[in-house]
Amino acid sequence: MSDPAHTAVEEPVPPAAHSGLTAREVAERVARGDVNDVPVRSSRSMTEIVRANVFTRFNAIIGVLFCIILVVGPIQDGLFGFVIVANTAIGIIQELRAKKTLDSLAVIGEAKPTVRRDGVPTAIATGEIVLDDVIELGPGDKCVVDGEVLEADGLEIDESLLTGEADPVLKQPGDPVMSGSFVVAGGGAFTATKVGREAYAAQLAEEASRFTLVHSELRSGISQILKYVTWMMVPTAIGLIISQLVVEKDDWKEAVRRMVAGIVPMVPEGLVLLTSVAFAIGVIRLGRKQCLVQELPAIEGLARVDVVCLDKTGTLTEGGMDVKELRLLDSADESYVRQVLGALGESDPRPNASLQAIIAAYPDSADWRCTESLPFSSARKYSGAALNGPDAESSRWLLGAPDVLLAEGDAALAEVEDLNAQGLRVLLLAGADRELDDPRVTDGVRPTALVVLEQRLRSDAGDTLRYFAEQNVAAKVISGDNAVSVGAVAGKLGLPGADAPVDSRRLPAERDAMAEALDRGAVFGRVTPQQKRDMVGALQSRGHTVAMTGDGVNDVLALKDADIGVSMGSGSEATRAVAQIVLLNNSFASLPSVVAEGRRVIGNITRVATLFLTKTVYSVLLAVLVVCSQVPYPFLPRHLTLLSTLTIGVPAFFLALAPNKERARPHFVRRVMRYAVPAGAIAGLATFAAYLLARQHYGGTGALAAETSAATLTLFLISMWVLAIIARPYTWWRIALVLAMALGFVIVLVTPWLQHFFALKLVGTTMPWAAVGIAVAASVALELVWRWVGRRFPA
Repeated sequence: MSDPAHTAVEEPVPPAAHSGLTAREVAERVARGDVNDVPVRSSRSMTEIVRANVFTRFNAIIGVLFCIILVVGPIQDGLFGFVIVANTAIGIIQELRAKKTLDSLAVIGEAKPTVRRDGVPTAIATGEIVLDDVIELGPGDKCVVDGEVLEADGLEIDESLLTGEADPVLKQPGDPVMSGSFVVAGGGAFTATKVGREAYAAQLAEEASRFTLVHSELRSGISQILKYVTWMMVPTAIGLIISQLVVEKDDWKEAVRRMVAGIVPMVPEGLVLLTSVAFAIGVIRLGRKQCLVQELPAIEGLARVDVVCLDKTGTLTEGGMDVKELRLLDSADESYVRQVLGALGESDPRPNASLQAIIAAYPDSADWRCTESLPFSSARKYSGAALNGPDAESSRWLLGAPDVLLAEGDAALAEVEDLNAQGLRVLLLAGADRELDDPRVTDGVRPTALVVLEQRLRSDAGDTLRYFAEQNVAAKVISGDNAVSVGAVAGKLGLPGADAPVDSRRLPAERDAMAEALDRGAVFGRVTPQQKRDMVGALQSRGHTVAMTGDGVNDVLALKDADIGVSMGSGSEATRAVAQIVLLNNSFASLPSVVAEGRRVIGNITRVATLFLTKTVYSVLLAVLVVCSQVPYPFLPRHLTLLSTLTIGVPAFFLALAPNKERARPHFVRRVMRYAVPAGAIAGLATFAAYLLARQHYGGTGALAAETSAATLTLFLISMWVLAIIARPYTWWRIALVLAMALGFVIVLVTPWLQHFFALKLVGTTMPWAAVGIAVAASVALELVWRWVGRRFPA
C-alpha cells in the first residue's frame, strides 16, 4: 500500500495559482462541445416506456386476433382488443407518473461537484463540467470525470470499483484520476482532461444509474412463466384452429370466432401490466416519503431482506456530536491541550463530525501553525498534524481511537472502557516522536488527553429497530467505533444482543467462521471498510439477503456488494452513487416504508399471478379437450372477455394495489404454479363436463347458444370461488369486491340487451341448476386441493 501521508509545504501554493477557468474560457469550451454531456438519468425515456408497454409479444398476438375478429365480426367478439388498449394505456400513464417522480427526486439528490471558476469555488451540476475545469476533492467525493491531480493534501483515492485493487492509492500532483473512483482521505483538486463519453467510467456510470425493470426474482419469474405459456399456446392453438375448421366446415366464420375464443384466454396479458403498475405506484408512494429508488427491483429486494446491516453514525445517531468532557492524562496543562486541539481542528480542511465538535469546543489560536498533516482515514482510525506553537517549538500530534493508538494493557484504556460502556465516544490526543509518514508513527506515543464526545441518538431509531425485530429481520450494527461504545448506544435503542458487542479485530478471517460469528452477534465495533465488505459476503454465503445502510465513504464497498444498498441523502457522493435506495430526508425511519412497499408489491403480484395463470391453465386444458373430442369450442370471445373482466381483470387491479404486510418469500414461480395448475385443471374439467352434459340435454336450433351459456355459468362460478380464495384474508372491501363482481354477472343475465350483446341466455331450469351443482362440487374440490397443496408443498 502506498504511503498514507503527504507532507505539505510550509508555504502552500495559494488557491489563486489554480483559480480555474474564466467565464469566457468556459463559454468557448461549451461552444466547442467539450462538456460533460453524459446523460444522467434515473428513469427510462418516454419513448422507451411507450415502446416497452406497446410492443410486447402478447400485444402482438392479441392484435392479430383482434384484426381477425374485425374481419369476421361481430364487434362484441373483439372486446378483448379494447381491453388490451386500456391496459396498455394504464401501464404507460402509471410509468410516466413514476418517471416524473423519480426525475424530480434525482435532481434533488444529484451530487454537485465543486469547481473553481474565476477563482471562486462553485457547486455545479455534473453535466455542466467542461474540459480543463479545476474540480476540488474531499473525503467521500466521487471523481465524475477523468483528470490529473493539481493539488494534493494526503489525497487517497479508492479505485477498487474500477480496477478491483482493494488498497487506496496515494495521489501526488501530476497523477491521473479516473472517473468512478472516490476519495477516502485527504483532499485536493484535479484538472478535467476527459469529459463526457470519453471519460473512463462514462458508459458504466450511464448504465448503472439507469432506472431498470429487470434483474428481480419477480420479473424473471414472470418471464419464465410467459415462456412456458408461449410453448403451450403454439401447438394448442394450431390443434384448435384445425379442429374448429373441421367441426364447423359449413360456417368458417363461426369456426374462426371459436378458435380465437380458445386462444385469447391463454394469454395472461394483464400480468406484466399489473407488475409494472404495482412497481410504478410503489415508486410514486415512496417518492412522496422522500425515498429515491434508483432501481425498481430495490423495492422488491428490500422486501426479501432478512439481515439489515446498520452503520451507527448517521443511522442510529445523528451526524452531529458535542464535546462532553476533556480528561487530562499525565498532568497535562489544560490550556495547552485546548490550543493543540484547536490547531488540530484547523489543520483539516474537511473535518469529520468528531473534529467538527472539537473545532466548535476549542477555537484555533492564531499563534499555532500546521506544517504537516495526516488526514483521518477510516482504515487507520486516526489523523495527525505537525504543529509549530507560539514559542516556535515543533511537535507532532495524533488524534484517534485510544485502543488503536495505545498498546494493549495501557492504564488509560480502562478509563476509556468505562466511558464507552456509557455509550460515549472517546478520542485520544497523543504526542508522537516519529514522522507522520512513518508506518510506525503510533509506536511509543505519549497519551495527553481523552476527548469525550456525546452522540445524538435519532429519536426514531428505536421504533425502526423494533419494526425489524417484529418482521424477523435481523439487525446488525457494524461500526468503526469502539465495540463497547456502539453496544451501549444500540442497547439504549433496545437492540437485542447489544449487551454482547464484538471487537471485529478478533473476528476470524475465514468466511464460514466469520459468518457463524455474525449470526451469533448483533453489534460489531472497530470494523474496517474491507471488513464491512467481507461481512456482507459472509452473510450472503449463508443464504441471507443483506441490506446495508450507510452514509460515509467507508461504507461504499459494502453498499456495492450488498443485495440492497441504502444511502442517506446527506451521505457522501460515492455512497449515493452505488446505493439502490437513497433516503433524501436522511431518516432511517423511512426504511420500514420501503420494506412495506416491497412486501405489498410481491405479495399482491403473487396473488394476482395465481388468478391469471389459473385462467391460462383452464384455457389450454379446454382447448386440448375440444381438439380431442372434435366438438365446437364452448365459448365465443365475448364470453371469455366478460369472465376475464369480472373474475380477473378488475379484481386483480384492486388486489395488486391493496395493503399487504406478508413477508416476501422466495421461489415465486413454484409458489404460483402449485396453486394455478390444480385450480386451472379443476375449472377446465368441470366446465367441459358441464358443456358435454348440456350437449346431451339440448337439441335443435339454438342448442349451441344454450350449451355455451351453461358452460359460461359453470366457469364463472368456479372462477369466482378461485377469486374468493385468492382474496383471503377477508376485509370489508375484499368481500365487497367479490360481491360486486358476482352482481355484475347477475346484471348481465337479467338484462335483455346485455343478454343479447353477450349471447348469454340460460334455457330451462334443469341444465342451469346442473351447472350450479357441478360448480359447487368443483369449488369443494378446489378448497380441498388448495389446503392439501398448502400442507404438501409449503413455500
